[in-house]
Amino acid sequence: MKKFIKEFCVRGMMFAWGGPVIMAVVWLCLKASGVLSELSVGQAALGIFSTTLMAFVAAGISVVYQMENLPKPFAGLIQASVLYIDYLGIYLLNGWVPVNKIGVFTLIFVGGFVLIWSSIYIPIRVKVAKMNKMMRRQE
Repeated sequence: MKKFIKEFCVRGMMFAWGGPVIMAVVWLCLKASGVLSELSVGQAALGIFSTTLMAFVAAGISVVYQMENLPKPFAGLIQASVLYIDYLGIYLLNGWVPVNKIGVFTLIFVGGFVLIWSSIYIPIRVKVAKMNKMMRRQE
């Protein structure tokens, strides 16, 4: 377990820099839509720290796929759950998603996660099946 915690932290620290970049993109989108015009120092600091934490957790949770005895679909479910809680918590904390729009956020999150996860998992599964087929021919 120590190995996975260490790997979680290493991955998180490698990609935590993305937090402020994510925050800048969110702020630009909010400004373009007319929701946000100016930020206070407190809002900026909260945004920087919270999105850095969000990126740390999002990158670190990918360690779940290194657990050999964990089926990939279950690992995906764990990753999705952690990401959902991470993103929703940060978005609510910063006021980027109003409480009455959590259902919309959930639908968009689930759809996006399934699309991204499938676009990665399906091609890998096809490649593995081809490799297995080639290995059977060589026997």
